[in-house]
Amino acid sequence: MRVLPCGSDAVLVEVDTADQVQQLHGALRTAPPTGVTELVPAARTVLVRYDPRVTDPHRLRAALAALPHTAAARTAVLAGDEPDAVRVPVRYDGPDLAEVAARAGLTERQVIERHTAAHYRVAFCGFAPGFAYLTGLDPQLRLPRRSEPRTRVPAGSVAVADEYTGIYPSPSPGGWHLLGSTALTLWDPATDPPTRLRPGTAVRFVEVSESAGSGA
Repeated sequence: MRVLPCGSDAVLVEVDTADQVQQLHGALRTAPPTGVTELVPAARTVLVRYDPRVTDPHRLRAALAALPHTAAARTAVLAGDEPDAVRVPVRYDGPDLAEVAARAGLTERQVIERHTAAHYRVAFCGFAPGFAYLTGLDPQLRLPRRSEPRTRVPAGSVAVADEYTGIYPSPSPGGWHLLGSTALTLWDPATDPPTRLRPGTAVRFVEVSESAGSGA
């Protein structure tokens, strides 16, 4: 773990893996050091903003070093089976489902079963407003992004790329592999907060038939 200064009121904590980001972010959310005002997780970093009237980088660095980084903490962070986990109904009829199955050496049914069996958690948000990067993807479903991105991916598309699962919140270009789609609204600028999938949120995918999709 590297702690780097970032302006006059923040430090940037660098770690090696997405799992370590989840551990660190979870520990900081559970027991924030004195003076911490905001946490911004990313792929391999967590930006920690603080009130310079209350603390300073030296005390913050010591507090970060004292955080628990244990197997138990990792299990708690990645479990994903909390009662308030967001359940996302998915129709697994995506245009890339067959290709993902072939490249993974699985049947389409096995891809669906593996995708729905996993416990996911929002690692960070980016790319577009409301686009959440979910960790927890089965290793056999981890494929590089498409060599030729699509110019338009429909809103609600459920996709995988690298070590992440994502849901496109609005129509946009995209290079992820599309497994299916959901009718669940996950991003609405008119609500507060506008997204259901904030960093740290647990997520489960549930297979549904076309008639069972819901926009609620």
